[in-house]
Amino acid sequence: MASESPSHRTGPSGRRLAGARSSYLRSAAEQAIDWHPWGPEPFEIARRTHRPILLDIGASWCHWCHVMDEGTYSDPEVARLLQQGFVAVKVDRDEHPEVDRRYQRQVGALTGEGGWPLTAFLTPDGNVFLGGTYFPAIDAQGRPGLRRLLKEVRRLWEEEPVELQHHAQAIQDALRRYASRRTEGNSSVEEFVRSVRRRIHDSADPVNGGFGDAPKFPHPTGIEFLLWDEFANGVEESGVKARLALDRMAAGGVYDHIGGGFHRYSVDEGWHIPHFEKMAVDNSALLESYVHGAERFGRERYAPTIRGTIRWLDGVLGDPEGGWGSSQDADNAPGDDGSYYTWTRAELHAALDPVEFRVFTRYFGVGSDGRMPEDPERSVLFELFPLDEAAEGSGLSREDAQATLDRAIEKVRTARERRAEPPIDRAQYANLNGGLIAAYAHAGAFLGDSALVDRARRAADRFLAHAYRPGHGVAHRLEGSDGVGYGMLEDQAEFARGLVELAGTTSDPEYALRARELLTLIDREFRGEDGLLQDLAPSLYDGSEIVSTSAPSYPLEDSPHRSANATAALAALRLGALAEDESLRSFAEGLIDPIVHRVGDGGLFVAGSALVAGLLRTPPVKVVIEGSVPGASALERAAREPYHPMRWVFRGRPPEPFRASGLPKGPDGEAVRALVCVGTSCRAPITDPTELARAIAAPAPAS
Repeated sequence: MASESPSHRTGPSGRRLAGARSSYLRSAAEQAIDWHPWGPEPFEIARRTHRPILLDIGASWCHWCHVMDEGTYSDPEVARLLQQGFVAVKVDRDEHPEVDRRYQRQVGALTGEGGWPLTAFLTPDGNVFLGGTYFPAIDAQGRPGLRRLLKEVRRLWEEEPVELQHHAQAIQDALRRYASRRTEGNSSVEEFVRSVRRRIHDSADPVNGGFGDAPKFPHPTGIEFLLWDEFANGVEESGVKARLALDRMAAGGVYDHIGGGFHRYSVDEGWHIPHFEKMAVDNSALLESYVHGAERFGRERYAPTIRGTIRWLDGVLGDPEGGWGSSQDADNAPGDDGSYYTWTRAELHAALDPVEFRVFTRYFGVGSDGRMPEDPERSVLFELFPLDEAAEGSGLSREDAQATLDRAIEKVRTARERRAEPPIDRAQYANLNGGLIAAYAHAGAFLGDSALVDRARRAADRFLAHAYRPGHGVAHRLEGSDGVGYGMLEDQAEFARGLVELAGTTSDPEYALRARELLTLIDREFRGEDGLLQDLAPSLYDGSEIVSTSAPSYPLEDSPHRSANATAALAALRLGALAEDESLRSFAEGLIDPIVHRVGDGGLFVAGSALVAGLLRTPPVKVVIEGSVPGASALERAAREPYHPMRWVFRGRPPEPFRASGLPKGPDGEAVRALVCVGTSCRAPITDPTELARAIAAPAPAS
């Protein structure tokens, strides 16, 4: 059935990827495989030559993608087998999340697993009939080798083509049945929230913090839900679990104690040894969680983690013209596994004096639970002992021990800067930048740092100027002075949320108006079954519509970040509160009800939707600070300090379209006061910052 077709080759090393926008694709341009980027051409070739398609989906930050590129796809026999019998397609999952989403679902329905690299065999129509994740070149570690798999797939394709087509159809039928499922009974939103709380509590690790066993992901949506639950419902256990997760992650090796920022996940349940890639999506969500944790549990507890995360985001991913790139690789060379981030005792001896070495190695547990499995001489740094215990026997006071540790960290940072840095993917995506705009607005408001808010402004302004088109929304990627890739829900929802938070922080009506335009676009263009939102807008999507991307898909579950449906609902709810617009609140309510009906008892993986459901019943609080003498600044700081999940603060009367109903007449002269308004009524003016903070921290009765 298969036949060689040299007409579709571009040469012995397949240079189609050399000019790709994606750094991940460009890195494979020299492989001896005739890779095609995503698009209609490889599917047309597959139909014309009667060949199956090998689809590889990965990313520049993905360690095992690099392992497969460096080992499997660099194997001459694998290249020969692919050239003889297949059409090979390579996809960057960050560039094409809509493609990744659909093929993760198809392979997951077949094998029960997913992740990256994703390896799938497709019919020329684009449907999966076989798949998996990582495959070595030859059989190893219990995994079948790709050489053997390619031979067997080609045999089946030639000898049993009808059976493979039936297999592909069975996967599509299973996905359709899954997509059409509904929750049995008439579970209320309140029951849904209680169910999510119960499942999150059951999955929480009481020793190490976080949720589930190894490998352990941060799940910031779960933490945000717990913080809200303690505040709104007085569930003390939720606060305890949220604080334990934040504490253990900040102390663990999953946080980079030298350069700042969080790695993607921990391979062990104690947060000691991470997978070393760092991603904008993780760090933006965690930055918000740590700001909210600092509001709830105290500024000093998490301020170093907040500042360190910002240091990494700005120093590594930040673009001087505005916005942030997407990720930093785990590895700095072929075959590497975290050597940039790990240390031997000899390396630390060379960088530190004896007292610094003793305090640093004890404090960071060098040689203990952070030892790398493949190289026990190398250690990940994590906080093993409190500083007082780490400094025992050194004759240092608490203050001197802290100064010694700070000095040692600076020396180790300087030593690390001499190492080859893992590559950075500077591609700017709207969904990631939307999350970072929101996180920086929150962090800047809480810390009283206008520079952080300015960075959020620059990112928003740059995307609005170059990647936003009225009637089409925001493009997925900012490419120079142009936007590329319209019609994706996650971009519209996350960017709208970022604009809402920036509007509320700055009281700038322009950001609120653009956010409203995006939400109107979402409501008009992305609706599907049951009023839920599809991940692609049929009339706006300008990507390649292969069969597999033309079917509706509904992002309803957190992965582990908040789903696009929940994000759209959150943006609408927050903007509705800011502008006192009941139509936007109705938009959010109208999404939550069908989400609850569809996802059922999803536990931790629907925490984002459960949070929005809870916030719908949490009365928003607006604080208006009036007067211009120095006391007004103290009141503003007090208004932004305590935790409240639905708070807005204005310096002066809010301009349109913002509203705060029930405000009394303005003060006489330069008198300073704070007005705390809930619904259509405002409390008596407050002039004492401590009293103001207490008033905000006390939840109002649920609406």
